[in-house]
Amino acid sequence: MSNRSNDLLLDNEREAVIELRHAMHREPELSNAEWKTQERIRAMLQRFGFEDVKSFHKTGLYVDIEGTASGQKRHVAVRGDIDALPIQECRDDLPYRSQVNGVMHACGHDMHGSIALGTAVALRRLRSNFAGKVRVFFQPAEEAEPLGGRTVQDDRLLEGFDRAVGFHVSPGIPAGMFGAQEGAVTKSADQFKITIAGKMAHGASPHNGVDAITIAAAFVNEVQKVVSREMPIDDGAVITIGTIHGGEATNVICPSVILEGTIRTGSSDRRALLCQRVREVAEGVAAMHRGHAECIVRTGEPAVINDAEMVKRFKQLVHDTAGPDAFFNQRKQAAGSDDFGFYAACLPSIYFWFGSRATSDDSHVHTPTFGASDEIVIPTTELTVRYVLDLLNS
Repeated sequence: MSNRSNDLLLDNEREAVIELRHAMHREPELSNAEWKTQERIRAMLQRFGFEDVKSFHKTGLYVDIEGTASGQKRHVAVRGDIDALPIQECRDDLPYRSQVNGVMHACGHDMHGSIALGTAVALRRLRSNFAGKVRVFFQPAEEAEPLGGRTVQDDRLLEGFDRAVGFHVSPGIPAGMFGAQEGAVTKSADQFKITIAGKMAHGASPHNGVDAITIAAAFVNEVQKVVSREMPIDDGAVITIGTIHGGEATNVICPSVILEGTIRTGSSDRRALLCQRVREVAEGVAAMHRGHAECIVRTGEPAVINDAEMVKRFKQLVHDTAGPDAFFNQRKQAAGSDDFGFYAACLPSIYFWFGSRATSDDSHVHTPTFGASDEIVIPTTELTVRYVLDLLNS
């Protein structure tokens, strides 16, 4: 056992957490292909006495820890995501750098999955300290469809639970600090595909055709006015055109263009309105130019909405265990999306950040130079364990 009296994890548990972090980082796997990662986590859970390890979403796992204490039974879910990104790692200084060409853990999911492992094994050992149940998810496919979080929701794996806990590394916060804020902390992300139909003609006679490229160009300009003129300035809505495909020759009026993009907002109320307006702008611009547009919207993850009381409790715990200077008080601007939004749509939830910024680790996530020290993993794991125990026993 560790000789540090404040520590919750035993030495062998700490070693397993770091072992998993390094192994996941060396052998990263893309969304919906996390087969080796799944088996590695399963084996490590079994090493610590978990006999009933359940699969979901093909490449995901979850375990339940039943408390043996008497008292009111509260049920808490914990999520750690496990998939990597199609990015070539450029960190030769890491002894555990990715060995898979073109794939790396550029979003910290190697740490998230490892923290989830440490949380599960510690709570299993501490199960006499709580009543109720903890379900720890090792969730695949956070980065790409089909999303693992949607499966958690659709398969009703949160049914009967009272709270959900998620976390994410943040290079925007100094290493050793933690942050959380109430309300929307990520944006919803819905994808759209617009097919614009025109009419082919000779490039020298555009009046004989209907130019789908001209319509597409007009749409790209007009759709941004939905954000700048129809959304409140503090919404932070974003409409991104990610791909445009159309045209076969320089001297032919293009008859068809396909555009694809993403609609993001932190407001669940304005989410449907934004999707509706993108469709209306596409159809209206096309009609104005004598063409036709079809818009298909695929609903993605909801915004993560943090429960105010859970944030308050988390902040107090950070103050009590790590000190008042360890809580990052600056409000973080919600930018990206996370399928933990599916959890937050089902249960009161918290999605907290643990800082990673240091002299040698100052790159943002989703970049080839992103990295974070092992030194932040164990403290975050222990804070997560303490917080879950607090939720179970309060």
